[in-house]
Amino acid sequence: MAISEIHAGICGFNTTVQATMEDDECVLTITSECPDIQRLAGALDRVDPLQEISARRGPTKIMEVSRVHCRHAACPVPCGIVKAMEVAAGLALPADATIKVRRE
Repeated sequence: MAISEIHAGICGFNTTVQATMEDDECVLTITSECPDIQRLAGALDRVDPLQEISARRGPTKIMEVSRVHCRHAACPVPCGIVKAMEVAAGLALPADATIKVRRE
């Protein structure tokens, strides 16, 4: 199992993604304080990792469900879902990703 803990930023909402492989599919369990991400979680429970790792073939299931349910284009949750799925599927090593934003 792989877990992404996502602290989305100024909105203050936190999300946890648990990703577990079952045969060729990745089972996603998403819990969030954000009502939009809660709706996203209800529409996204299983994905095919090999279909999700490249957007070159067109929008992926994670991208499509995120487009429908996630109102903020800069929300890091969809990326965190992909990261957990990649690690669970053995397509990436677990490593933190960070975005630091400041005004100068």
